[in-house]
Amino acid sequence: MTSPSASALVEDETLPIAEVARRTGLSADTLRYYEKAGLIDSVRRTAGGVRRYAAGDMDWLAFLLRLRDTGMSIADMQRFAEQRREGDASVAERLALLREHRDCVDRRIRSLRENNRALDNKIAHYEELLEGER
Repeated sequence: MTSPSASALVEDETLPIAEVARRTGLSADTLRYYEKAGLIDSVRRTAGGVRRYAAGDMDWLAFLLRLRDTGMSIADMQRFAEQRREGDASVAERLALLREHRDCVDRRIRSLRENNRALDNKIAHYEELLEGER
């Protein structure tokens, strides 16, 4: 997946949904779902109804993808998006949600490291068995 960062966008430049899909690796259907589910705000549209994603939309999508890639549930992502729309009044709640999620990510990382060490040990065991057969 490529980074959907807005850094490649010139101010006031917008992108159609097909280009956003290409840059993010999300399908157009998923982008529409994210909008319908309240994960992203209503995207600006042309007079003909074509969605046009601005730099801010791309930055927010990049953050949502990080949350998704780190295992945050859609429900928690929706909660975070709603709190974000509330503005400064919800900063403490957003901070708490992100800290809680980071703690979950840290636990998963520790578990993955432990599991990786177990795999290394098992691989070493089988390599020793094969060496003994030669």
